[in-house]
Amino acid sequence: MTDLSKSIRHLRDLVAIPSVNPMGREDLPPEIVGEQAVAEHVAAELCRLGMDAALIGRDGRTSVVAEACVSTATETLLIASHLDTVPVDGMEIDPFDPVIEGDHLLGRGSCDTKAGMAALLEALERVLERGRLKRNLLIVGEADEELGSRGVSDVLAHLGDGRPDWVLATEPTDLRLINAHKGVIHSRICARGRACHSSDPASGRNAIVLLAKAILAIEQSASVFAHRPHPQLGLATLSIGIVRGGQAPNTVPDEALIWVDRRTLPDETPEIVRAQLEETLVQAGVAAEVFVESCSEEKPPLLSDPDGSAVRSVAEALGSVGLPGGCGQVAFGTDAGVFARAGVPGVVLGPGSIAVAHTSREFVPMGQVETMVRIFERLLESEGAGC
Repeated sequence: MTDLSKSIRHLRDLVAIPSVNPMGREDLPPEIVGEQAVAEHVAAELCRLGMDAALIGRDGRTSVVAEACVSTATETLLIASHLDTVPVDGMEIDPFDPVIEGDHLLGRGSCDTKAGMAALLEALERVLERGRLKRNLLIVGEADEELGSRGVSDVLAHLGDGRPDWVLATEPTDLRLINAHKGVIHSRICARGRACHSSDPASGRNAIVLLAKAILAIEQSASVFAHRPHPQLGLATLSIGIVRGGQAPNTVPDEALIWVDRRTLPDETPEIVRAQLEETLVQAGVAAEVFVESCSEEKPPLLSDPDGSAVRSVAEALGSVGLPGGCGQVAFGTDAGVFARAGVPGVVLGPGSIAVAHTSREFVPMGQVETMVRIFERLLESEGAGC
């Protein structure tokens, strides 16, 4: 495989370094958990290009930040490509042994989103060798995108007041320019019953049965979202992703819980979502024993100005490689929404498809990675579009 391009060799190296987000689990092998090793690898590559790279974070949840400045630049661009991946349970391939099948490179994180970082490293090397960097640039490989975005929080604290003008987050969009996406709010709902021996269930109160009533009511409550579609993002959605409860088949359970995933629109907040859930529990007649234990925003929505510098700059770069530059939207959340909440507008763009991210045979088309290199080159070698 000596004829592979440098960006694909970068990608192969990145995929081979495990960087699994534990997602709150404690049963994962410690040697595959955390972003420390891959952050150190990216930092070494950036240092090889003559840049100073800082490693930030704690407990192995490490992000990398590097900066390249141009005295004549009119704006600062931050390119963020997260370093963590989801766990690897049930994968049909070796997740950390990247292989090539046709035009596809397979492995965990290949499209979500190590391909974005691989393309950036190659583009940056080409641009710096030519001495044609025209923008102030912040390169960020952030930890914990797949769950709580603690990496972005660490990066923003590290930057202080030196915030960029806009951000490009690399996510698998099939090289479509995305300026809007839904937010993500996760709610934990608990049922409290009374335990007893299952031979006399009437002397207890079954938490699973209580929760089942709540589940049906919550699922049915999603129909209310159909009355309030967003003009670009469409409908908010609701999904119950985890159900847990019970200790033994011969014990009436006294506790059960669910996690609810809400994909939110720009005008929805955790307070609004919590109020909706609590009202649903009241209407279902279970509010005395089933309650919303937590309701937190994991990713804010993104809605960037279609006439802003971020959209116009990326649209021009896409046009330079013969791709359409019109704005689109996706249902999944990204760290671009987190940056936007902090006052840094942005867009999302990257190789690969969300349809194969997190799957048992995750892959990225290598041709799209090469095209992303050219898009990055155009961005880095162009003057800012202005405000």
